Amino acid sequence: MFIRPQRPWQGREQDVTPEPVYRQRRRFMRDAAGVLLTASGLPALAGAAIPEGRFDDPEGPGRFSTDEDRTPYGDVTGYNNFFEFGSSKSDPSEYAESMPIDPWSIRVEGEAEETGDIPLEDFIRPHAFEERIYRLRCVEGWSMVIPWIGFPLTDVIRRLRPTSRAKYVEFITLHDPENMRGQRRDILDWPYVEGLRMDEASHPLTILAVGLYGEALPKQNGAPIRLVVPWKYGFKSIKSIVKIRFVEEQPTSSWMRSAPDEYGFYANVNPEVSHPRWSQRRERRIGEFGKRPTEKFNGYGEWVAGLYRGMDLEKHF
Repeated sequence: MFIRPQRPWQGREQDVTPEPVYRQRRRFMRDAAGVLLTASGLPALAGAAIPEGRFDDPEGPGRFSTDEDRTPYGDVTGYNNFFEFGSSKSDPSEYAESMPIDPWSIRVEGEAEETGDIPLEDFIRPHAFEERIYRLRCVEGWSMVIPWIGFPLTDVIRRLRPTSRAKYVEFITLHDPENMRGQRRDILDWPYVEGLRMDEASHPLTILAVGLYGEALPKQNGAPIRLVVPWKYGFKSIKSIVKIRFVEEQPTSSWMRSAPDEYGFYANVNPEVSHPRWSQRRERRIGEFGKRPTEKFNGYGEWVAGLYRGMDLEKHF
């Protein structure tokens, strides 16, 4: 009899939150929060975060969401890349708790009419939360399906009103070596930097996530706010954002600076372009035994292929 060994990073079956349970819990917390707000005389703000990292029932899952089985919560939160805490997949869940996230603000700079430091509460308050069930594929060859909670980045862009000179959006992660132990090592040139072309950033698939599985983002997954771009490799979805810059020139991302022959600016999932050290033609969905073929644009080509019409996607990788 074949017994499949339990890997250290894998969540136990009893730790997985069944979908009906987490939805029922969200409804209970929504109702409880409404009672508290009413009793306190405070208005219930649509789209605003509610106490203790809980969310009102978001819109969705919406037309962009996949109907594939969700990756168990324990795997989503226990097996990921966040090099600010170390290079092992278990390092983020082990060490991220030391990162302070309250208070938190986002600094907006560059070619936009609205700039300056914006407290996180004010940054997210105008936006209605949505659930987006997206695939996320890592360049290393593994993938997950995650029910994110967030809102379209394009809503933020409209609100900040970039000028005509803004061709790209640059994002920067928190730099805090005292609490982010990985930043004490020269794994990358810190702080972490990523960027998108303006039309990519404005695409309705691109979201800023503040939660997953109906709860606030765990620190190891990029709390309190991160980017999610589902048709690109996971390293493009920068975590724990503290700065957004609207710029005219293409940003140089951290992985481009570190290994320009391996990581390009676009980072589109493309099984036809191999990483210099491995093929991208197949992937392993976390929780599954075998491998499956990798889909171009991670399966989102119907909506995003037009962004790259006429481009050589082997050159612009």
